[in-house]
Amino acid sequence: MAVPAEILKKVKRIEIDTRKMVNNIFSGEYHTRFKGQGMTFSDFREYVAGDDVRSISWTLTARAGKPFIKTFEEERELTMILAVDVSGSQDYGSKNYFKGETLTYVAATLAFSAAKNNDQVGLLLFSSEVELYIPPKKGRAQVYRIIREMLYFKPKSTHTRISVGLDYLRGILKKRATIFLLSDFQDKDYEVSLRCLERKHEVIAGLVQDKTEFLFPNVGLIELQDSETGEVVLIDTSNPVFREEMNAKFKTDFEHFHKNLSKSGVRSFSFLPDDNYHHALLAFFKRKRSRT
Repeated sequence: MAVPAEILKKVKRIEIDTRKMVNNIFSGEYHTRFKGQGMTFSDFREYVAGDDVRSISWTLTARAGKPFIKTFEEERELTMILAVDVSGSQDYGSKNYFKGETLTYVAATLAFSAAKNNDQVGLLLFSSEVELYIPPKKGRAQVYRIIREMLYFKPKSTHTRISVGLDYLRGILKKRATIFLLSDFQDKDYEVSLRCLERKHEVIAGLVQDKTEFLFPNVGLIELQDSETGEVVLIDTSNPVFREEMNAKFKTDFEHFHKNLSKSGVRSFSFLPDDNYHHALLAFFKRKRSRT
């Protein structure tokens, strides 16, 4: 099926925006941050005092009549999986961007960074079920496909079950991968799945939040529709008690999110649905590099 022109236009716009950031800002940070998964043989050189004797090549030493050791290079190739929440709550935004749109930009930035580093990148879209899985591959064409699917794909479900996506990845990924879990994390009971996935892979959580979710505004009587259930309710936002209850609920959910990550050993970064998402991403890379 042909991709509509407006989708192709969006893909191109996202490519221009995110590749500029990758080339100017993220390339070095990404390359430094992700060091690969092991060591691979590089070459031989003569033994010098202090070298590890376990690295001596006895076959070459016998032929050459003097000791040589094997040298190794760090394997830099990485497998990255972008696990992106496409449930109904991503269609919320109080200003210029929906949360889901910003998730697309974050995912595109990470995908172009992986492609520039010659890493494999794959995509998992999930709601309360696994909506789409694209196995990891290298190359710019793979990045275009990932962006196109994130813009064009229509999920079957509006509900959220993060554990479904995590369990699916644990079952399908055979080699160690770095998984960026991108969501607003408006869900519960995914702690066990998160811990199980983190034991074999590196999981990094990206939390998208709209300001009105943690600082509910006073805009009088309004109708709100739950994007996941479809329920419509009339609320009085001028009531200070209501606003305090909403703010307290969000604070509790936010604390629950960080508690889950802390227990699972998962690191995270948070960002708003706006043009400045890259600041949070860059700060995360720098923070991770300093701890490596």
